[in-house]
Amino acid sequence: MLEGWLDFQRATLALKCAGLDDRQVRVASVEPSAMTLLGLVQHMAEIERNWFQRVFAAQDIPFLFGKEGDAGFTLDPDRGIDEALALWRAEIARGRELMADASLDDSGTLSEENAAVLGDPGVSLRWILIHMIEEYARHNGHADLLRERVDGVKGV
Repeated sequence: MLEGWLDFQRATLALKCAGLDDRQVRVASVEPSAMTLLGLVQHMAEIERNWFQRVFAAQDIPFLFGKEGDAGFTLDPDRGIDEALALWRAEIARGRELMADASLDDSGTLSEENAAVLGDPGVSLRWILIHMIEEYARHNGHADLLRERVDGVKGV
């Protein structure tokens, strides 16, 4: 059920970007925010990579889009939506591979900074999946507003 809801949220983000060109996915929301649909896709690729590879699988891997504090939101004029979606989908596939034989009770290890916030260095796969659903749901609300701003399309 958790994986199903996560897939629904992932599909919603893809739907919000469907049919838009590189110029349209770069349209920012409202001032002072610089958030864009392209930035959201890049951000979610970083989030997928972080929770499934860094935290759950304890892999030391580089960031996809810049540096740690950026969270993927900064746009590169040479990277468009097709490349960002492909990288995002590859991160989703890698996360699925890492979860394939895992139990929901298997744990990953948080960074010291995140452990200090949550009060514990360990998080279960169950916790990660619930967090990912929440993360997508929150950003899909942003994506709803961004898409409406771009071309008036509303809803799922």
